[in-house]
Amino acid sequence: MAAPFVVNFNPVAFQVGPLAIHWYGLMYLGGFLGGWLAGEYRRLKGRFPVSRDAYSDLIFYAMMGVVIGGRVGYMLFYTPINWIWHDPLALVRIWDGGMSFHGGLLGVAAANWWWSRRHGLHFFDTVDFIAPLVPIGLGLGRLGNFINGELWGKPTDVAWAMVFPNAPDALPRHPSQLYEFALEGVVMFAVLWIYSMKPRPRYAVAGMFALLYGCFRIFVEFFRLPDAQLGYLAFGWLTMGQILSIPLLVFGVICLALSRRAPTLPLATPAA
Repeated sequence: MAAPFVVNFNPVAFQVGPLAIHWYGLMYLGGFLGGWLAGEYRRLKGRFPVSRDAYSDLIFYAMMGVVIGGRVGYMLFYTPINWIWHDPLALVRIWDGGMSFHGGLLGVAAANWWWSRRHGLHFFDTVDFIAPLVPIGLGLGRLGNFINGELWGKPTDVAWAMVFPNAPDALPRHPSQLYEFALEGVVMFAVLWIYSMKPRPRYAVAGMFALLYGCFRIFVEFFRLPDAQLGYLAFGWLTMGQILSIPLLVFGVICLALSRRAPTLPLATPAA
C-alpha cells in the first residue's frame, strides 16, 4: 500500500522583495475576479437590469461584505467572546487568520440590501443574481485551506487519506477541504449555473443556494475535525458549522416555497 500523500505546500506563492503573496490571498482574488466575470456574462445576457458601473459597485460592496462579515463572524462564532473587552483590536488582525463563511454570507447580504435599496431593485432579485457566483469563491477558498494545510479532516484509512503536518499527529486524515471544494465549489456552481440559465421566479435561486450549501456543509462536517477552541458542542458530533447551517436549510425551504407564487424577473436589454 502506497504511503499517504503529505500536504506540505509552501503557503507563499511568490515574493516581491519584502512582500509575500500567499496562495490564500490569490484564491480570494481569483474568487472575486471569477465571480465578477461570470456575473458580467449573465448581465450581458439580460439577467440583471443594471449598467456595468452599477454592477461593478455591487461586486465591490459584496467583496467588502465578505471580508468584514467573514472576520466579524469568525470572532463572534468561533472565538471566546472575552476578546471584546480584553483585546478588541483582534477584530482587525486579519493576518492572524480566521474567517467565517456564515459571517461573510451575512456581510454580503447586508451589502446587497444596501446596494439594492440605492438602485431601487428588489433585494431578492439581487440575491438571486449573485447566488450562482458565490461557489466560485467558495471553491477557491477551500483550495486555499488545503494548500495551507488547515481545517483538516478526521483520521481515516481510506485510500485517498492524507497527512497534514500542522495537525496534532501524523495520522492519515480525510482531505475535508477537497470534499468542500468539490461540493460547495464545483457541484454548487454547476447546479446553480444550470438552474439559473432559465429565468426563475424570485426567491428560487437564493433558496436553491441556501438548501445546497446547508446540506453540503452539514454533511462534510461529519468528516472534518471541529475547531480546536470549540470542539463538539453536543452529542459528540455536533459542530458550530452544522448549527450555523441549519438556519440556511430552513431559509432555503421557505424561499423555494415563496417562489411558487412570486414573479419572474423578465430578461432586460443589457445596459452600458
